[in-house]
Amino acid sequence: MTRNNAPPVMFSIDLHSGVPVYRQLIDQVRGGIAAGSLAPGDQLPTVRQLAVDLAINPNTVMRAYRELELGGLLETHQGTGTFISNKKLEKKSAERERQLSQMAGEFAARAGAAGFTLEEIIERLGDLLPSPAQRR
Repeated sequence: MTRNNAPPVMFSIDLHSGVPVYRQLIDQVRGGIAAGSLAPGDQLPTVRQLAVDLAINPNTVMRAYRELELGGLLETHQGTGTFISNKKLEKKSAERERQLSQMAGEFAARAGAAGFTLEEIIERLGDLLPSPAQRR
């Protein structure tokens, strides 16, 4: 990564999750951007290096990077690497709603399969909200 003193991006995959590996990589990049651990200009590992690190096919990494690039989240510069894009993405509200509904449904299904109730999930998500003093 190119950001000052930032730790390298740590990807992990779960071959037993039922989620395709390329989708897991995409979700981790998107999550890193949303959480702020990946910022515009940060460099991602090369396709070859990430494939070796995760013991997966390089074509899988290339597919994830290509989809993120087509979505405007990544920029690839020949000879220098793949970077988080500086572009601000603006999604249409209908697309945002569809995506949120899909993610919520997938999350609820996975949590339910693990034996958690919807009430437990909602309570834990509420714990993630900042306290009233932190919201100011």
